[in-house]
Amino acid sequence: LVACVVGEEDGGLGTYALLERGWRADACVIPEPTGLAVVPAAAGALTFRLRVPGLAAHAARRASGVSAIEKFLPVFTALRELEARRNAEPDPLFARWDLAYPIEVGMVRAGDWASSVPGEVVAEGRIGVALGESPDQARRALEEAIGRACAADPWLAARPVTVEWWGGRFASARTTDAPFLSAVTDAVGAGAERWAAPYGSDLRLLTAAGIPTVQYGPGEVDLAHAPDEHVSLTQVREAAVALTRLAVRHCA
Repeated sequence: LVACVVGEEDGGLGTYALLERGWRADACVIPEPTGLAVVPAAAGALTFRLRVPGLAAHAARRASGVSAIEKFLPVFTALRELEARRNAEPDPLFARWDLAYPIEVGMVRAGDWASSVPGEVVAEGRIGVALGESPDQARRALEEAIGRACAADPWLAARPVTVEWWGGRFASARTTDAPFLSAVTDAVGAGAERWAAPYGSDLRLLTAAGIPTVQYGPGEVDLAHAPDEHVSLTQVREAAVALTRLAVRHCA
């Protein structure tokens, strides 16, 4: 079976709909860009939105206002400290990555006018969900870190930062089916690397449905979502050969 689905970037509604319709398989390979490594596990990821309050004022009377940008700075520092704590002892499968469970703020919007004290900062980002950790636990970790940062600032203690959860929501997941992992490794080649992905994917939906799943495919994740994103055609050919070999052996 070849299943082409939409919505993976926003949480996997395509794969969810596929499974909801009753489709199942003995096993699954997701051709994520793994650089031809075998990836049996993936971290999760949750999307958040922070609203940091300030007090708008004319820039010529800056001291009469409260800059939301200044109030965002200790919040951002708290996120970096939380990230360091969450990455202190990651699962060994993440050894190749400098950060197994990154936290990043990807968008920041502030103010209404260049000559005004910004009255609000809206910051949107993502937090990685660790292997074995539930999405609710990851949410609480971020909310508690934001809460502590607010409590340490008199302005934010009285007007706490609000946290909204929206967009893509990925749980972490791991495939432990030893025979299937061996079959994939044999088809790919004994020298294939094996590691866990630091990003969310549809792997967790398929494994939750009882389908042993790994990620294996051409392309490098370091190039994804970045300038000059591309895939080596040599890797495409190698992946096609390996997947064909795996399918033929499985059917036999």
